[in-house]
Amino acid sequence: MLESLSFPLAIAAHDAGAVNHIIAWFKHLANQQTNPINRSVTVCLADPALSLWLRAFPDSKIGNLLDTLSNSKLLISGTGWQSNLEHDARKLARSLGIKSVAVIDHWANYRDRFIRDNEEFLPDEIWVTDEYAKKLAENYFPDLRIVQLPNLYLESIVAEVRLQEASVLNSAATRLLYVLEPIRQVWGNGDQLGEFQALDFFIENINLLEFREQLSIKMRPHPSDGIGKYDQWIESQKNLDISLDISLDISRTLAEAIAWSNVVVGCQTYAMVVALAAERQVICSIPPYGEDCVLPQTEIIKLADLIT
Repeated sequence: MLESLSFPLAIAAHDAGAVNHIIAWFKHLANQQTNPINRSVTVCLADPALSLWLRAFPDSKIGNLLDTLSNSKLLISGTGWQSNLEHDARKLARSLGIKSVAVIDHWANYRDRFIRDNEEFLPDEIWVTDEYAKKLAENYFPDLRIVQLPNLYLESIVAEVRLQEASVLNSAATRLLYVLEPIRQVWGNGDQLGEFQALDFFIENINLLEFREQLSIKMRPHPSDGIGKYDQWIESQKNLDISLDISLDISRTLAEAIAWSNVVVGCQTYAMVVALAAERQVICSIPPYGEDCVLPQTEIIKLADLIT
């Protein structure tokens, strides 16, 4: 499938999730044939996707949407919700008669990904990376072609975790990585956004998890989180009756952060799927008054289920 792509092509992305998969696919192509990145791929990207792409392909030229699409035969776009970039790219591609492919990197909000200002605009084709996502996409979009591609991103990051594990000293301590993500909902009767409700729920019920006495917690912000978003929450934990070693994770990559950990906690971010593939214990911290975790992996422990 990847080897039969139509060049020249354009890539438009804002969120990290889809662009991580796109990067992994194009790295694969670069290893299989003459590197297509500089000769026949144009990109229109915004952070956090932009930083990730330039780290992988530093010589890429970044253009605006019209320049990026004007000479292309195919558009590959992400499906994030924090920007209109990808939505606008699909609309422009349609107006120019260019085939449009959208990459779905998760298992939630499939229909909402393609709606802006009450306008739904679908691609010509959707790419996913696992059978769960393929079935969901087929149910939501029965008239579109749904293609399952190999999850090369997951394979590559787990391999990177394995390489870095050797440098992490074995310890009797529990090294817990909390992988954060922005959540737009406020659950139950609370007034905080879901990510903070989940954090509070996790701390309030941490004893249910029966961790080792020596516990170190690192919180890894989502690529789209603003600097300092969790500083006040971390500071507030110093006033608790229990003493917890909590700090922000400053690892350069997710693989490095997971390599340090032996337990990973979060709501429903893709980083939890990576941790599970790397054979970490993975725990969902969504409170019982929150939404159901959309991650389909049954090995994930739900903290809410431990409350009796």
